[in-house]
Amino acid sequence: MEAPNQTRVTEFVFLGLTDNWALGTLLFVAFSLAYVLTLLGNTLIIVTTALTRRLHTPMYFFLSNLSFIDTCHSSVTVPKMLEGLLRERKTISFDDCIAQLFFLHLFACAEILLLTVMAYDRYVAICAPLRYPNVMSIRVCVQLVLALWWGGTVHSLVQTLLTIRLPYCGPNVIDSYFCDVPPVIKLACTDTYLTGVLIVSNSGTISLTCFLALVTSYTIILVSLRKQSAEGRRKALSTCSAHFMVVTFFFGPCIFIYTRPDTSFSIDKVVSVFYTVVTPLLNPLIYTLRNEEVKSAIKHLRQKQVFS
Repeated sequence: MEAPNQTRVTEFVFLGLTDNWALGTLLFVAFSLAYVLTLLGNTLIIVTTALTRRLHTPMYFFLSNLSFIDTCHSSVTVPKMLEGLLRERKTISFDDCIAQLFFLHLFACAEILLLTVMAYDRYVAICAPLRYPNVMSIRVCVQLVLALWWGGTVHSLVQTLLTIRLPYCGPNVIDSYFCDVPPVIKLACTDTYLTGVLIVSNSGTISLTCFLALVTSYTIILVSLRKQSAEGRRKALSTCSAHFMVVTFFFGPCIFIYTRPDTSFSIDKVVSVFYTVVTPLLNPLIYTLRNEEVKSAIKHLRQKQVFS
């Protein structure tokens, strides 16, 4: 309970990525370009998947959902970061900070669960191809997507409630460029060790468990490829290698940051850039440049539009 003479914080101040104006301007240009490409690339995948009948399969259904989540995930943090790179004083209201924190964890957890579902989809397609149409039916795919959104919402509510229940009476400077649970709870006017442990138990367990499940799935897939034909092995390795690249870039930073109770490093902000800026950009690049079906569908839609 707050003491009578304590004043509740109404806004937070970000330290941001840098105080150097020249470097900040350079980062603004680079991250603005990355953000625009993220929006265009992921939107292209969503539209292509929706308009191409032969891409109406579970794998591309999950891929279009991944593109939607990446677009939302990036939009939660990047616009505020870009604004901060051009401003000397980088502030955010308490309510906006909590909202950013909530949606950040909602989309991050949804992406973690979706990547796990995508690994399961590839496992069934490669290891049990005859059962694949029944196991991964349209109804099952929709249920899995609804389940991951439900799981992301529950996770985000837990993180948000654990954060807002703490008293904040100063200081109000966040050593980051966005609101996240670890840097925010450090500003609470009370002992946060137990809260930190609970938060790590929630976020860290989800990240680590899903990552181990993914590694196990891909290991089983690689072992099973010995029974496949040369063409089957080539196609399966191409698809799985793209998935694993995304998994590595996204899960690595999440595990690094969310499995350390009450501990921070100066490199945390750099690591955070990977899963808030880099990974949402890499997903469309990896899946479009390495996937012949998607490239062919995009080319067909472009030709169709030209002729029309």
